[in-house]
Amino acid sequence: MSKAFIAQVIQESAGLTGTASNRAAGDVMDAIVKELKKAGKFTLPSFGTFVVRKTKARKGLNPRTGEAIKVKAGKTVRFKASPTLKKKV
Repeated sequence: MSKAFIAQVIQESAGLTGTASNRAAGDVMDAIVKELKKAGKFTLPSFGTFVVRKTKARKGLNPRTGEAIKVKAGKTVRFKASPTLKKKV
């Protein structure tokens, strides 16, 4: 799924122009990111939940050289599908 796909669905369902639907899709994505930064969690009922999780620093390998490298601690986003979504898929 891409931003263009979401914009196309908005355009078809709301009867908006391509530019307006693209802006709306971008605004929705920005709102989700802001909520994840603020609360660390975002839920779409009947779809699923996005949760920000912290990752620990760890050792890794450079795939080209096989050299050991250090990977810094960071954050990642996890998604858990709702039971309704699981039944539909």
